Amino acid sequence: MDPPLQAFIAAASSFVAVLLIFASLYVFCRDPIKRRQIEEETRNHPRNRNRNIRAIASSNTELSSITVTESATFDPNLDQLSMKQLADATRDFSPELIIGDGSFGMVYKATLTCGKTVAVKKLSADAFQGFREYRAEMETLGNIKHKNIVKMLGYCSTGCDRVLIYEFIEKGSLDQWLYDTSSTSDMLESMPWMPLNWETRIKIVKGVAEGLAYMHNLVTAIIHRDIKASNILLDANFDAYIADFGLARRIQGSHLHVSTQVAGTMGYMPPEYINGAPMAKTNGDVYSFGVLMLEIVTGRRPNFPFTGEDGREIRLVNWISGMVEQERYMEMVDANLSKDELKESAIVEYFRIAMMCANENCHARPPMNEVVKILDGISTC
Repeated sequence: MDPPLQAFIAAASSFVAVLLIFASLYVFCRDPIKRRQIEEETRNHPRNRNRNIRAIASSNTELSSITVTESATFDPNLDQLSMKQLADATRDFSPELIIGDGSFGMVYKATLTCGKTVAVKKLSADAFQGFREYRAEMETLGNIKHKNIVKMLGYCSTGCDRVLIYEFIEKGSLDQWLYDTSSTSDMLESMPWMPLNWETRIKIVKGVAEGLAYMHNLVTAIIHRDIKASNILLDANFDAYIADFGLARRIQGSHLHVSTQVAGTMGYMPPEYINGAPMAKTNGDVYSFGVLMLEIVTGRRPNFPFTGEDGREIRLVNWISGMVEQERYMEMVDANLSKDELKESAIVEYFRIAMMCANENCHARPPMNEVVKILDGISTC
């Protein structure tokens, strides 16, 4: 046999042998790993024991088709819910019952068989960070209780379907009350829109501030990372609730969270995130809160540029900075607010606090517990 041909055959044989070894290792290792995963599920969720035993028995032939249902409730008055029960309560997640679109999924209004009305968030199956978002919301909301933070009632996961269950907040998002979207949106049940008065706006601002101060001062602090008008819900009394913790992270020690991904919504996002800062801190939430304050008093969206006096496009924070320098405070106030109910001194103080929070220098922003105290000095009449 020619030496070149002999060398080629030897090389091909070696390649095939190596390929067969790797394939054997994969088959050998795959089943025990999957079995250990199923056994762990059985220990954590005894109700799944019989189904998981059957799954272990058939794991050699049907590993790719195994799905484990995982559910829990954090409300003692609410029984565990299956995916079928949630599908029935939302009429198979009917578009007619959509009441919001949180990060990575739609939110539906649902009435359970016990008669309780809840909000059900179904995560998108193809969401880039869907699983991370799901775990973040469970770990965060399931264990914190505050009057200005939406309560998580439970969750359910089956295969690729992941659902979160929240208390239902009657009046929807702050975004829908700052802007009259009744003629263009059918996301919520029809309700008469009215402009929010000054007293109500201050009440909402203080509620959000108190919720954030609570989160930031837990033993293991929580940063929300996506504070904006659409993530603030309002109840029948216009009390504010912080919602949508899909981007939230727990932080330790020096109050930072290392991240390689930009998180948040343009317009509300602190400049250090946009500029590539690798660490998320509580003062990032403070910046977003400051922007939210500016949006609430001006009735202008921070993520939508508008035409300035010079005819050029400008964003909300930059426009307000220029107006503050000229002391043109009352000109910035939302036209829907009656000027008769406003004191200019209160408006000036409001803008001062908001701009202090929305300072480009992250180290100059006050902590939220200090902001809560300062806000108490704003007059509502």
